[in-house]
Amino acid sequence: MRFLFFDRVAKIEKGKAIEASKTFSLAEEFHSKHFTKIPLIPGVIFIESMAQVLGWLINYTHDFKLLAIMSLLDGVKVPARLRAGFKARVRAEIISASSTDSIGRAWVDTQEGEVIASIDRIIYTHLQNVDPGELLKWFRYCSGSEDPTRE
Repeated sequence: MRFLFFDRVAKIEKGKAIEASKTFSLAEEFHSKHFTKIPLIPGVIFIESMAQVLGWLINYTHDFKLLAIMSLLDGVKVPARLRAGFKARVRAEIISASSTDSIGRAWVDTQEGEVIASIDRIIYTHLQNVDPGELLKWFRYCSGSEDPTRE
């Protein structure tokens, strides 16, 4: 994964919900060549952040025996002109799950609880042929708990 759009997983409840943190800083790589005069956060960054966090909840829920691949978004709301320089929470919940797919919802809110971006419904397809040990290593790394290259 080249771009990671959350900093750390704060809470995770198997089969139910996840909360992660993300600092949207001026140092983000996408600000270097784009948005140099007014450092705005593109809406797609909020979408990717929510999708990554919910995807990891689904992987975790299934004991890393599958890889959740986002396949459909519905009811997306992102801010038009939000400047960088704040810390947010990225939250997600699983609405339903089967062996072949999962449906969830996600949102980004400020530390004060103001929702600034949301997706009403995200559908993920499950990719079955994965190495659970390798996926667990990457989860630990992405969630801020360990280096995946360490044995």
